[in-house]
Amino acid sequence: MDRDEEKRAAAETAAGMVEDGMVIGLGTGSTAHFAIEALIRRVREGLRIRSIPTSERSAAQARSGGIPLTTFAEHRRLDLTIDGADEIELGTLNLIKGLGGALLREKIVAAISARLVIVADHEKLVDRLGTTTPVPVEVVPFGWETTADRLHRLGADPQPRRGPDGQLFSTDGGNRILDCRFGAIADPESLDRTIGQTVGVVETGLFIGMAEVALIADAAGVRAIRRSD
Repeated sequence: MDRDEEKRAAAETAAGMVEDGMVIGLGTGSTAHFAIEALIRRVREGLRIRSIPTSERSAAQARSGGIPLTTFAEHRRLDLTIDGADEIELGTLNLIKGLGGALLREKIVAAISARLVIVADHEKLVDRLGTTTPVPVEVVPFGWETTADRLHRLGADPQPRRGPDGQLFSTDGGNRILDCRFGAIADPESLDRTIGQTVGVVETGLFIGMAEVALIADAAGVRAIRRSD
């Protein structure tokens, strides 16, 4: 299988975990896109669910496919969220997320989910977070340059994310993202706290202790990795 086939296989396995009557979170990114596709097929076959997407992009896909959307005003707890990740740390299932630009909404949804299921191809597995991917940090637009300076003093190499047009990237919430390279991270939990206490920071792309299971696809198929594995 190529990487897209692997992502699709993991996503379809996760979509099969969704049960009738559930309220679910819909992630953002290429693998989450495949999961939403699979859920659209199941809804058309009669599955009854409601969903809260983590981005406008995922909301548009779900809406156009007939997946009913709901709100936090109606549901303060989700049964299950399916999302991708940019890095998955073996053993802990700590994550780096946010290369898709939706880390704040993804973390809000993950935090109220009874179960967070991560879907990914095998290349997302790492022994230590930060090995291949920067940590996306969402920051307020006002004074983002000074926030970048503060993150630099923490040991990061913060780079403002830009869109295809070369302009500064703006999240669905109107914030900026600084992609911060720290190298291999020895203590992700401590780093998450430290970044989060930095003036100007809205949220970090470090998801600590939130994932229950990761469904990882490779040439041999899809395997489930749990936090205790």
